[in-house]
Amino acid sequence: MADTVAGEVSTDDLLAWVRAFARLVEENREALTELDAAIGDADHGANMHRGTTAALAAVDGAPPASPGALAKKVGMTLVSTVGGASGPLYGTFFLRVGTALGDAATATPAEVVAALRAGIEGVVARGRAEAGDKTMVDALTPAVAAAEEALAAGRSWTEALTAAAGAAAAGRDATTAMVARKGRASYLGERSAGHQDPGATSAALLLAAAAETLLGRGAAGST
Repeated sequence: MADTVAGEVSTDDLLAWVRAFARLVEENREALTELDAAIGDADHGANMHRGTTAALAAVDGAPPASPGALAKKVGMTLVSTVGGASGPLYGTFFLRVGTALGDAATATPAEVVAALRAGIEGVVARGRAEAGDKTMVDALTPAVAAAEEALAAGRSWTEALTAAAGAAAAGRDATTAMVARKGRASYLGERSAGHQDPGATSAALLLAAAAETLLGRGAAGST
């Protein structure tokens, strides 16, 4: 991805992000399953792996003409292939991102971050979750806020995405102490505390993939 605030994000950049996300999900598949086994259906790893593999296949080789169209294609594929709540939520996220980006051939970092904000708003509306509910929102919300703050302060795109990935990881870690108020984990009540949320974990992988793609780092998203 572009390395300065004034740089542009292309379809190839977004495709590289999707590729990195699919790889990190594959590498962390068993870890995601173990986390979900503690408080859910033990299928988050398998579902996310199936969905990201299908999404990558749908756009790799002959990607859509614009970042927005690519994001929409990823979103539609995730909705149709990922089971449980993850498909509709991740699908909605990417669909909203794609709609916000529109048909332009490239997007500025500020436009990408605004699109990510729109994606979160879609997730919140679809899942009716808020920060503190022990969901993927707890990783996504601080991540996008960190990116927004970095760009508003005139920092580089590199710094913005690095801050976003770090905030997502911190948000993921914070879910361990939370009592779940949404999803299957909420059925456990107080017993859900002490377990890291699998949805927040996969969401942190999404932001780690962005930073890794930009910086050429190694396994930035390990759990």
